[in-house]
Order: sequence, then structure tokens, then C-alpha cells
Amino acid sequence: MNHARGPLCTIDLGDRTATTTDIDAVLERYIGGRAVGTALAHDRIPFDAEPLGPDNRLYFATGPLQHSRMSFTGRMSVTGLSPLTNGLLSSNAGGFLSRNVTATGYGAVELVGESDELVIVHLRDADADGRPRVEFEPVPDLAGAETSDICGYIEAEHGLSAEHTVTIGPAGENLVRFASIMTSRERAFGRGGLGAVLGAKNVKAITFDGQSTRTVDIPPLQMDVHREAAQSDHIMKRQGTSSMTEFADAVEALPTRYFSDRSFEGATGISGDRVEEKKYKKGTCSACAFACKLPTRDDETGLETEGPEYETVMAFGSNAGVDDIVDVMRSNKRCDELGMDTISSGDVVSAYLASENAFGDVDLISDLIEKIAHREGMGDTLAEGIDRCHDDLGVENWSVKGLEFAAHDGRALNGQGLAFATSNRGADHMYAEFYALEYPLVGEDRALDKEGLEGKPPKVVTKENLNVIKDSAVLCKFSRDFVDADRLETLLEADYDDLLAIGGEIVAMERHFNNRRGMDRADDRLPYDLPGFEGALDAYYAERGWNDDGTVPADALAAPPVPTPSD
Repeated sequence: MNHARGPLCTIDLGDRTATTTDIDAVLERYIGGRAVGTALAHDRIPFDAEPLGPDNRLYFATGPLQHSRMSFTGRMSVTGLSPLTNGLLSSNAGGFLSRNVTATGYGAVELVGESDELVIVHLRDADADGRPRVEFEPVPDLAGAETSDICGYIEAEHGLSAEHTVTIGPAGENLVRFASIMTSRERAFGRGGLGAVLGAKNVKAITFDGQSTRTVDIPPLQMDVHREAAQSDHIMKRQGTSSMTEFADAVEALPTRYFSDRSFEGATGISGDRVEEKKYKKGTCSACAFACKLPTRDDETGLETEGPEYETVMAFGSNAGVDDIVDVMRSNKRCDELGMDTISSGDVVSAYLASENAFGDVDLISDLIEKIAHREGMGDTLAEGIDRCHDDLGVENWSVKGLEFAAHDGRALNGQGLAFATSNRGADHMYAEFYALEYPLVGEDRALDKEGLEGKPPKVVTKENLNVIKDSAVLCKFSRDFVDADRLETLLEADYDDLLAIGGEIVAMERHFNNRRGMDRADDRLPYDLPGFEGALDAYYAERGWNDDGTVPADALAAPPVPTPSD
């Protein structure tokens, strides 16, 4: 099987040391990315660790496809214990970082402990004796700095562009539970608040640089995929995921006014057409010819940002009662600069708007974004997330496992509703990506009726398992029209059913970790009723071989080849 290469580099922030550990067996078994990060986290983070405490660890990992020049491979994964969900969580981001991480020569990077002062960590490839080169740079003067300021400082002082950097904004430093880790200035490891974990560890940024990329032989098929991506006339090349807005609205799957409605009368004002009108150049990720990113500019105000993508359009548009794309762009820009997940931020803001009957108040929205990032006034309450603050607001708890809902409303797309409930990550649309089958965004041979749950639990299991493999390879989810099962087998040099089995093992590992933290069937719930839901949940557990209470049997996990932490 094709897999990532190199040792684990452990960076101890308290001792200010760096060591390496052989993880060849882990890489051979789990490919790279999310699977490797999860396997390491499961066995090296204590089950009773506090998400914002020193015992939590963060794992940065790429996969074998970051050693290719193929489209859809400009991504990587970060894994740790989430301060928002209180469970194990992996977050995925695109941009240009991944190949600079592979250039350090490490199979994964582990961050442990916490610093006693604000630092930037500079990681380079090993020296001539094989020892990791790590510098800890105290940066007290950068406390509170925003994303672009940090990137500007690193480029001016160290000659490294934003493509070499991950950073947090004020939200991460202030331990906002949905703070992002930002890279390439405007790309985010957004879901789950891992930016707050970096903040708790007193790490403002990490830079990656080197010339030690390991050899991974990727089959020539990579060039076929790359060529097809370049030649495709897909609408996402013009509008990104914002092309979904009016489509979702038409089938009543567009959350509106804090989930009180499922279609929005102002959808045309925040549609993909409006985003395309503001797009002023092409945008892409490393090595990708699909180029679906959205550098946008409003000539009247001079506002420039990247996006907004569909999820942000929902969260700060329809869900907040806002019908002007420029206002959504402004919210998107501030969240990127402050380092906050746009989905959770928009949903939390929408919850407050619901409590005040203030939908569409763009000045209030702007004010709340700033107050959340700096934990000022009501922002301090909202920074805890909907699950922790909904009672204070007097609104319904629109979250699963503490994670705010993405778009693609499960009341219309019932299989996606089930997938929101079963996801170990909470209400995240990309964990199973089931909505693609129900709109549908796939061919007739794979499409499903959006209503009802009959026959869907096994398909949710398959989609969850497959997405583990994509997140481990690492392969963008938008490759679905270009990389089918046969091509995935060829690229990873592995049997498709074996790959799905590995995916299932990682899903079970995530679930087992969360079970040990007290999570069970009671956490696999939705804030709305779906006919047949309890039976579908039973069928899902049975398909996975789990207990009826949503826990993983004690003997269900194979002993992974994970080295024991030296500390």
C-alpha cells in the first residue's frame, strides 16, 4: 500500500526539545493524514485529558498523495482533542502548506505540553546527524495579532511565505472554542476549535520548511486525473461551493433564520452568481488544476477576501437573515483574520440574532464577530458555542456533540440528517458527505431519494469509511467525479474493500476514544425528528458491529502498532 514516509517528530513545548520516533508500522497500516493522526492520538492522548490542558496533543500529517503532482492533493490533516466537542477530532485544510510539511521529511508532527510564553515554533528538516532542527521564538509583542499580520511578520523576519505557516488569531489566544488554525492566510483547519488548543499551548504560529521530501512512487494515473481536472468545465471552477446556494434553497435544504426555515427569500442576493460577479482571479490549492477557490473583491468598498463558500453563505447569509453577498464577504474576511470557523461563528451569531429578533442586522453581526474573538461582553458567552450557551439565549440547541450545524438541512435530506447524528465529529457535512447522494450531485446510478432512511445506514457507514481514506491519502472530497473506487485502488496500490476496512477501524477508534470520555447513543441525536430514526440508528450500529448503546465493544479494536510516549 502506498503510504506516507518518515518518523514522528515530537515537539515538547515545555522542555523546548524535539525528538523523533519510528512510526513506519503506523504509516504502513494507516496510510497517512487523518488515520495516522487518529491512531497516534488514540494511544498517546490520555482519555481523561482536558482539551485546553497540557496533556492534549496535536498531530499534523500529510499523506502519500502529497508526494504527487496530481490535482486535488493540496490538503492535509490536524488531529487532537476538541475543546468544542470534548472528543477526538480531525480537521482538514487546503492551500499550499501540505508540500512544505512533507519537505521537512517527517511522517507526522506531534505537539505536546505547553509553553510558558507566547512562541512561534520553526520546524526544519533534520540536520546531518538526523536530529530535528526546531527553534522556539518568543513573540510577546505579537499577542493579539491577526492572521495577515503574523504572516507578514514571518515573511519579513524569516523569508517564509504564508504557505509555510499555520497560525492563530486573537480567537485562538482567547480560547474561543471554535477558533481555527489558519494557513495560506485564508485557508482554515476550521471545525472543532483546534486553534484554541494551539492558543492554550501558547503557540502563535508554526513554520515548516525543508528539502527532505521522502520518496513515494505514485502511479502514472495521477497525470490522467490532473489532465481531466484541468479540462473540466465544472461550475465549481467559477463559483466554488457557493453554486449550491440556490440549488439547496429550491429543495428546502438551506437553513434560514437560525434554522426556523429551510428556504430563504433573499437567496438570489447571496447566490453563486453573486459570488462569481465578485471573483476577480482564479484561486487554487497546491498542484491543483481544478482551481475552485474564490478570490473575491467588491470594487465599491475595496473589500477583498477568499470566498465565501456555500457553508459561510449559509451561516452568515440565510441563517442570519442577510441577503447581500458583500455583507457575507465582510463576515468571512473578519473570521479569517481573527481565526474563527465561519460555520460555528455564523451559527452562534444567528442564535443571538434569534434571541433578539434581530435577523439581518449587519452592524450587530460585525460587532458580535469582534466581541466573540476577544471574549468581550456577550461575545464571552457566545465564544463557548451553541451547546454551552443556548440556554442563556433561550434558543434551541442546534448542534450535535457540541458542533454547530453545517448546511444541507437533514430535515430535507434525511440520510444527511442521520449522518450528522452518527458523525464522531458532530454536525459536520464532510464526515460522510451524504448530501451528495440526495440532492443528488452524483449520477443516477448512485443517487438516492432524499426522503426517508430505509436502506441508508449501510451507505452512511461506507461513505464515512471512504472519507477516512480520502482524508488519509490526503485527497480533496471534490475529486469524487475524477477518482472512483478503481482509481483509488490504483493510486494507493490497495484493494478497495481493504481500504474501507481501514476507514472503519479509524471510525471505531474515534468512537472508542469518545466512549472513554462518556459519549454514547445519547450523543447521537438531532434537534428535530426524522421518521424511523431510532431504527436507522440501530441498523447503523449493527452494520458497524457496535453495541446498541453506541459504544464500541472492548474487543473490537485491533492493537495498533503505535509507539508509547516517552513521557
